[in-house]
Amino acid sequence: AAEMASSAKRTPTDFLKTVLGRPVCVKLNSGSEFRGILACLDGFMNIAMEQTEEYVDGQLKTKYGDAFIRGNTVLYISTQKRRQKTRKKKN
Repeated sequence: AAEMASSAKRTPTDFLKTVLGRPVCVKLNSGSEFRGILACLDGFMNIAMEQTEEYVDGQLKTKYGDAFIRGNTVLYISTQKRRQKTRKKKN
């Protein structure tokens, strides 16, 4: 935490700009978790995602492809670590 306080101050907007187009994890108030590429979002935290997968209790439930998530249902957005337990896609 001390590292973040030093040098340049980052705002939530700065964070969101850096993760646009990158893999993210979006946790909803319901407990569901969506993983995919953050395509865009607006000031209400409405989120458009690509290659979207829904996880419930850590288990893959559904693959949606493109998805829209209403902002008032979002608990948090975090960067998605590549080393998470995700199965290889079978094409």
